[in-house]
Amino acid sequence: MGMAFAIYLFRPISFLLANGILLFWLIYILQNKNKNNEALMAAAYVAGSEVYFRMTDGMIFYETGKYMIIIFLLVGMFFKGTSSKTVPYWLFILMMVPGILVSAINISYGAEFRKLVAFNLSGPVCLGIVAVYCYYKKIKKSDFEKVILMLLLPLISNMFYLYLYTPSLKESLINVSANYSATGGYGPNQISTIFGMGFFLISTRLFLVKDKLVNLIDFILLGLMGYRAVVTFSRGGVFTGIICISTFLIFYYYKMDRRSRSAVFRKILFIGAVGLGVWTFSLVKTYGLIGNRYTNKDASGRLKDDITTGRSELIETELHAFMNHPLLGIGVGKGKEYREEQLGIEIATHNEISRMLSEQGLLGLISLLILIFVPVVFWFKFENNYYFLAFLAFWFLTINHSAMRIALPAFVYGLALLYIVDDKKDPVYRKRLAGR
Repeated sequence: MGMAFAIYLFRPISFLLANGILLFWLIYILQNKNKNNEALMAAAYVAGSEVYFRMTDGMIFYETGKYMIIIFLLVGMFFKGTSSKTVPYWLFILMMVPGILVSAINISYGAEFRKLVAFNLSGPVCLGIVAVYCYYKKIKKSDFEKVILMLLLPLISNMFYLYLYTPSLKESLINVSANYSATGGYGPNQISTIFGMGFFLISTRLFLVKDKLVNLIDFILLGLMGYRAVVTFSRGGVFTGIICISTFLIFYYYKMDRRSRSAVFRKILFIGAVGLGVWTFSLVKTYGLIGNRYTNKDASGRLKDDITTGRSELIETELHAFMNHPLLGIGVGKGKEYREEQLGIEIATHNEISRMLSEQGLLGLISLLILIFVPVVFWFKFENNYYFLAFLAFWFLTINHSAMRIALPAFVYGLALLYIVDDKKDPVYRKRLAGR
């Protein structure tokens, strides 16, 4: 909260904080030689703070967050290596190269080739590196909990900043479109996405952290975070967060013994009550407009024709490009130009799946199959990560409505691939760790 207040009072301090934090993490990883997965903790903090520092002009480059996650994890790999089973993800990274070559040949003379490629591939490359780092990597449960905390803390700070920036929505409510005033003037879709992850992580803490005072604080944070997510008027992140909570609870409840299930069920009811309270409060504060938004109506209450707000048309053009160029696609970054030719508008994609198909062709399809089936096989083999289904759902749902504009879905995908070991219950693993 202190960081939020400092940036609100003096916005330029965001640049100093962002770059100071990146330097701190780099030194911290090098000093500790990544003995306790410091690189993953650093990457988690960057994934959680990327949007925060973007919206407050703290980043040197727009894609600094993704670049730094890649750098941190490469340094971490230098010290601790990777599993020999990561071949599918190295293949995923290599299969991007043909799309770059096709783009170099087909892209128009006036287009900025480097920027287009960097914008469209920084997310997939980030995902590939995170997956290589995490796949089959054993991590102590206590270290994994630190990673989750590092991911959550900047999201909470971002939330408090927006409460300071926009304490009242009264003057900013004009229609039911995504509300930039409620998100600090930044993209509501991205804010909704990170806050969806925020209230999901807070919800999981209510079950995994056995401390009544901490749980009370988390219930308060859950309500605050949920409200800021809802009033962005961007539905994707909110629905994704709710689905992630549901998938987590289904698996967690299934793993519990009968005696523990009654306590779990009570907390589920409390979460439901908080959700209902947030929704009711949001309806009151937005004068009912948020209800129209979520029922696909305009400000006057008339039902709108397209629930996807134009995204279906973008997907249609990308599938059209895939059908016409099935082998190697139209080239990375060529999608914008292709849409301008087909629709007369130049707009970036909102769907990473259709983008991969259109710009990378058959190789894009193979890449998608790797991303989907490799973790599923891993899951059926171990089933030891409560977050697996939720994290995979977050990645898949987010890239379908917001592509990979931010690093968070790529990073969360990698977390689903970790092999979590409770060293308190596994004496063999504790002995091996002590012998390192």
